[in-house]
Amino acid sequence: MAKPLTQFTIDNLRPAATRREVPDGRVGGLYLIVQPSGAKSWAARYRFDGKQKKHTLGPYPALDLAAARRRALEALGDVAGGKDPAAVKRAAKEARKTEQSPNDRIDNVAKAFTEKYLKRRVGDGWAREAERLLRKEILPVIGSKRLRDVRRADAIDILDGIVDRGAPFTANRALAVLTRLGNWAVEREIIAASPFDKIKRPAVEASRERVLSDAEIKLVWAAFEAVGHPFCAFGKLLLLTGARRAEVAGMRWAEVDLEARTWTLPGSRTKNGREHQVPLSDAAVRVLQDLPRIGDKPDGFVFTTTGTTAVSGYSHAKAAIDRAVSAEMATWTFHDLRRTVATNLQKLGVRLEVTEAVLNHVSGSRAGIVGIYQRHSWAAEKRAALDVWARKLEAIVTGADASNVVEFAAARS
Repeated sequence: MAKPLTQFTIDNLRPAATRREVPDGRVGGLYLIVQPSGAKSWAARYRFDGKQKKHTLGPYPALDLAAARRRALEALGDVAGGKDPAAVKRAAKEARKTEQSPNDRIDNVAKAFTEKYLKRRVGDGWAREAERLLRKEILPVIGSKRLRDVRRADAIDILDGIVDRGAPFTANRALAVLTRLGNWAVEREIIAASPFDKIKRPAVEASRERVLSDAEIKLVWAAFEAVGHPFCAFGKLLLLTGARRAEVAGMRWAEVDLEARTWTLPGSRTKNGREHQVPLSDAAVRVLQDLPRIGDKPDGFVFTTTGTTAVSGYSHAKAAIDRAVSAEMATWTFHDLRRTVATNLQKLGVRLEVTEAVLNHVSGSRAGIVGIYQRHSWAAEKRAALDVWARKLEAIVTGADASNVVEFAAARS
């Protein structure tokens, strides 16, 4: 006769090459299922209408030994009363499926939200990030639920999980996506009220004014070299060009002309939808020349480890870089590098219009009617600006004398 299961016995059961069913000697018909993967669950076995049946009770440890025994006794009691618990469970599951409207399921709402809102009414950068957060953080948790059945607690559970793994700012972005999705669904009358209203942001973020000091630039540059490929060259190009993170990450060899020292982003890859040519300084060219070419496609990604997809895993790379700079530096983001470049160009005397052209901004001096009629590309000025910045950056990271870095003379004309 089988011995009653104990907590110690359960915790010390090791998986075998095949699936195992371990009986409980206290409640006849209760079995602990041990998969080759090590996953454990509970099931009750019984006979109904002359046939052997199995009723799944739930996973272990979510369902502990005491709870599994209670559920097994309830199921066996149903059998004694003429009910087949496995059949009842299947019927309830099918009823739930029938009840669910496919248009009301969150995964379907999210698909429509992506096609009808994200791809039409917001910038490419935010659209890509929102799609990523939906795919990675939100849909795996609540994607199969009906939107009308989602509660504020469901959203808070998602956000808490992101915060608990050390990504509070990502949790803020996920909340922004949930809020927009909920408001969009209300506008479309899919739901009467959004379950994501009035949820407080999980993390308090400082205003976006962070500019790295020269000492911090030197620390970060050294950290890039410490983490190695591909994020070493990736980080250096962020500082040498002032480009956006996604723009550098998605760079393709077909966009780069090393002989002409230019990098041309098509409008499909820029935030404002306009083609943008980035002059490459000698330092930027050297960074690109030193990169290995992975894959044989002429339009392949510059930053890739597979040859087929662009580099990703920014959070892991950023964590490695932060470990390399140790505690010597306050919190910073990749986007702070772009702001740092802009600030240093201004310090070097670069005209505002040229700085905005380098960054491919259409706000400020290039907005409104000026932007419509002013079509000067500033190509020569952009090249001169990034060249002088590259020389200043070299002086910063090497500790060399920067007195020979002449301010951008054209800025004062």
